[in-house]
Amino acid sequence: MDLVLPLPRLPREGETLTGGDLALHPGGKGANQACAAAKLGGKAVMIAQVGSDPFAAKLIESLAANGVDTSRIGVSARPTGCASIYVLPDGENSIVISPGANATLDVDIALSKLDSLQSGDLLLCQLEIPLPTVAAALSKARAAGATTILDPAPAQSLSRDVLSSVDFLTPNQTEAAALLGRPGCEPRGFEDAAEVARELLSLGPKTVVVKLGSLGCLIANANMCESVPAFPVTAVDSTAAGDVFNAGFAVALAEGKGLVDAAVFASAAAAISVTRPGAQSSVPSRNEVEAFLKQKTGPAAAR
Repeated sequence: MDLVLPLPRLPREGETLTGGDLALHPGGKGANQACAAAKLGGKAVMIAQVGSDPFAAKLIESLAANGVDTSRIGVSARPTGCASIYVLPDGENSIVISPGANATLDVDIALSKLDSLQSGDLLLCQLEIPLPTVAAALSKARAAGATTILDPAPAQSLSRDVLSSVDFLTPNQTEAAALLGRPGCEPRGFEDAAEVARELLSLGPKTVVVKLGSLGCLIANANMCESVPAFPVTAVDSTAAGDVFNAGFAVALAEGKGLVDAAVFASAAAAISVTRPGAQSSVPSRNEVEAFLKQKTGPAAAR
């Protein structure tokens, strides 16, 4: 559950600030991505753990209402995971997470719920659950012939063994720097991102998509390196923009779109999401994205 608080700026150490009204929004990176994938036209199944508390019911209800299969969500004795999100006037945010029940999604539980995974499926993972679980799930998916996508957030270093099981690695600037062991040295533009992507490819993933916020993204693999500019919009809240991008990218890949077209579709979905408050509540529908693309770049963009 996202506890969202608007602030004029982040507080200094020992300082108390007065913010705006607190809002509760269903969230979590994996849940946001599942919700967005379903709303954007995909068939989404969520594997997760929640607590036995009031937040859990609301989170599951939100996913189900948006078309996500929630039958593989388990219940833990620990509290449902939460995030405190501080939103600044320009729409940028800072986030602190409390994993809670997310930390109980262990290897055995995850693998037992991936038995039906097969060639043609996509597995989209994040790092808000234990890393050994992510590693095991990626490995199982690769063995089953499924496509693997890893959103390496929250940022941390990852082994070559984990990254070698990843078909599409989708870090933002902060996460890319962390993966390379250079926190604070984030890529600032497409040229920087191209160099970072080359370094990340050497660690094992087949394709790297570096998300550059309002600039757009850069896609690189052994055969290509191409930038995809973002759609200019007025941001209100960027909380789930990366999640919406990942979901849109996954849906487009599942439909057989090429990498650049998939990134354009994902960028359009993310652009719409930042113009609205909240996480899952900000996710656009498939029809909204297609209309947005036609308006921005003409009918050919919606191919």
